[in-house]
Amino acid sequence: MKTLNKMKPINASSRGVILVNKRHLYKGGPKSSLTKRIASTGGRNNQGVITCRHMGGGHKRIYRIIDFYRKIDGIPAIVERIEYDPNRTGFIALIKYETGQYSYILAPEKLKVGDIVESGDATEVSTGNCMLLENIPLGTIIHNVELFPGSGAKLCRSAGAFAVLVGKEGGYAILKLPREVRKVSLKCRASIGMVSNIDNFNEVIGKAGRNRNRGIRPTTRGVAMNPVDHPNGGRTHGGKVFRNPSGRICKGLVTRKKGKKSDNLIVSKKRRNKWKI
Repeated sequence: MKTLNKMKPINASSRGVILVNKRHLYKGGPKSSLTKRIASTGGRNNQGVITCRHMGGGHKRIYRIIDFYRKIDGIPAIVERIEYDPNRTGFIALIKYETGQYSYILAPEKLKVGDIVESGDATEVSTGNCMLLENIPLGTIIHNVELFPGSGAKLCRSAGAFAVLVGKEGGYAILKLPREVRKVSLKCRASIGMVSNIDNFNEVIGKAGRNRNRGIRPTTRGVAMNPVDHPNGGRTHGGKVFRNPSGRICKGLVTRKKGKKSDNLIVSKKRRNKWKI
């Protein structure tokens, strides 16, 4: 099945548009018992002051409660349907346990309706199953990884994201991530496979209106402003360091705190940052 749809250029707004094919997804609404209302902030704090620019408007959303813990061990669950979630880039799956309980999980790639998923120490290594890192063989592609035991998944949750288990030593698993290699406790849980919708980054939205539907407002470049309006403003900016409106360097500044406690868990990291303060 084709994963990307290229629209015919019958008008200006459809020219060059490439969208992910969602025909295989469930057409109805979400499971009401697994949803909750979220209010739109428009990028403003409790005093009404804009603290995050370029946010506002957009379509109303209902939040789907995702099970990032997967602590129902030893009970198989069947995948009832694969759904679109407006709050994340990857797709989600509604699963039903043998006890009758429903739950939403992040849908890994190649997970289909009717498949059986399970969590626990005695489960087999197959797509969608969740288990401790100490029970996962080396070289396995995983997602939905916990940083600390019992804290819920924090790593590899966006569309197409995954980590590779490359080693185990001293009570830690060594994970190869896109930009770093780090240690995570072997008592942390992870799910097998990579997150679905791997073609998400190939989308071409084609028109501003589609961004407005997502709640993204227009952005004016700082270099197009006057010096009084932005640090990058003025007729020329040769030799300037790019900054945000408050004057902080915003292109490659190292923002991680020095001497952070978890630094000793990072084995290696790809450094692409240029500026240090």
